[in-house]
Parts: sequence; structure tokens; C-alpha cells
Amino acid sequence: MAARKSSPRKIRLLKKIRQTSAVPAWIILRTNRTVRTNPKRRAWRSTDVEVG
Repeated sequence: MAARKSSPRKIRLLKKIRQTSAVPAWIILRTNRTVRTNPKRRAWRSTDVEVG
């Protein structure tokens, strides 16, 4: 991550990185495959992140 960002902006970007992760395998197993995908999954190139 580039250095010319304020700390609050970096924190918001890190939250977006955590939100776009895949569903863990143990959750898929625990829910008997009813939960497979993350509905908040976001492509880094095609979707803009409004963090300022």
C-alpha cells in the first residue's frame, strides 16, 4: 500500500480488503453448503471503493 495515505484512509481500505475475502471452508462445512459464496465479494478492478 502506498505511503501517501492518511491512517484513517488506510484503515478503511483494510476493512474493504477483509470484507472481500472468501467464505472459510469450515463455515461451508458447518452449514452443509447452504452458505458458499460471500455476497459482498468485490472485484478490485471493476468496482470502485468509496473510502475518500
